[in-house]
Amino acid sequence: MDNLVNLLNGFGDVLTPLNLLLALLGVTVGTAVGVLPGIGPAMTVALLLPITYGLAPVQAFIMFAGIFYGGMYGGSTTSILLNTPGESSSVVTAIEGNKMARAGRAAQALATAAIGSFVAGTIGTVLLVLVAPQVVKFAISLGAPDYLAIMLLAFAGATSVLGSSRIRGFAALLLGLVIGLVGIDKVTGQERLTFGIPQLADGIDVVVVAVGIFAVGEALWVAAHLRRNPGTVIPVGRPWMGHSDWRRSWKPWLRGTAYGFPIGALPAGGAEIPTFLSYATEKKLSKHPEEFGHGAIEGVAGPEAANNASAAGTLVPMLALGLPTNATAAVMLAAFTSYGIQPGPLLFQREPKLVWALIASLFIGNLMLLLLNLPLAPAWAKLLQIPRPYLYAGIIFFASMGAYAVNAQPLDLLLLLLLGLLGFAMRRFGLPVLPLIIGVILGPIAERQARMSLQLSNGDPSGLIGGPVAYLIYAVILAMLAWPLIAGIRRKIMTKDVVYTGGQ
Repeated sequence: MDNLVNLLNGFGDVLTPLNLLLALLGVTVGTAVGVLPGIGPAMTVALLLPITYGLAPVQAFIMFAGIFYGGMYGGSTTSILLNTPGESSSVVTAIEGNKMARAGRAAQALATAAIGSFVAGTIGTVLLVLVAPQVVKFAISLGAPDYLAIMLLAFAGATSVLGSSRIRGFAALLLGLVIGLVGIDKVTGQERLTFGIPQLADGIDVVVVAVGIFAVGEALWVAAHLRRNPGTVIPVGRPWMGHSDWRRSWKPWLRGTAYGFPIGALPAGGAEIPTFLSYATEKKLSKHPEEFGHGAIEGVAGPEAANNASAAGTLVPMLALGLPTNATAAVMLAAFTSYGIQPGPLLFQREPKLVWALIASLFIGNLMLLLLNLPLAPAWAKLLQIPRPYLYAGIIFFASMGAYAVNAQPLDLLLLLLLGLLGFAMRRFGLPVLPLIIGVILGPIAERQARMSLQLSNGDPSGLIGGPVAYLIYAVILAMLAWPLIAGIRRKIMTKDVVYTGGQ
């Protein structure tokens, strides 16, 4: 009850004309900048941080909350329309969303993304209010072996449900793990795969990898086929979701939320793992598995809900522990410290007005995001009516600008081209691109957790297994890997029974 009273007080602070205007400005700017390939909410918050110094802390964080959610949706818009993720958490949306757009269902994909974002963001923010203390206690109780098990679950899910075969999925994952090795070893200090280039010491930024593999690779692939397959205008389709779309989307919205918030609240969580797991789950549970890879709406609804629920979840460790789990939370943490405020266990007691105004502004920003983007879905979809040579020339331009803006170094443009050629080759030989992105993002994290586990057990391999949570996750992994074998044996037995019965 105390939390609900504090939340009502937070709404009282937010619901003023100036604060509502700042929330609308944050949502609008976050969405507009998030649409640009390679520029996500973290960079938007960082760019806007200096201009908020004249604002009171409450007003500054009201704007930041709008940018946070707006940037999430903006990256999804780019993924769906242009197959160009604005950030790593939008990578999964590109798989089915862009296929829907090419089939003339861009408006439906954007609508299910907007509504799923609203549903998951609202539920996630409610959970932030109600269960934040319990989630923080659970997150603190997990150790390195448990986090390692979560990473391995994401690897197994990616290689088992994506691509035309598990071998190709595993090959793509290995490519991603190799790219993730580039840089300085955090334990030994040795350079790995840097080839003596100082700029590679910090590794290759995941935004450069995602934009190169998706945007540049897709543009090269389209250019290679334009002569044989002339560019045609892609129809926009009906502007609203039909009854079938609603029926197929609401369960993925809820399941994605169930993945996104708890994993996002883990200190080593983030939005990538729940979106990957949500996609894998929807493909397993779908009544239309043949549509996956060709534009299944469940593959947009579930990951988008997981993405936005995890956005609320990441605020739990950031506010309660002072521990940011993604780039945007890290920038918001810097903003807190710039105002002389230290997030941590005492933040809710020392700065209750600021914290609850921030949480209340998440509800306001989420509603504004829906009201702003749902009517605009057909307008966004009309981007696809631009002739393909001009469209993909624009994609290359913005992709290059976004990749260069990450570190402001020319080497990233060369890496962008090389990764684009790799993405082209993967499309040519049928390798799925998502396991590569998973390997790049989660590979270094899994390596760090594995090393911590071994250090805690003095090198004993049994230390990698951990406690009950890890046991449960490993059991899920074994079931996931063994299920195709069991299903194949079952099919053979049933086929023999049918043949035998027919012979009788």
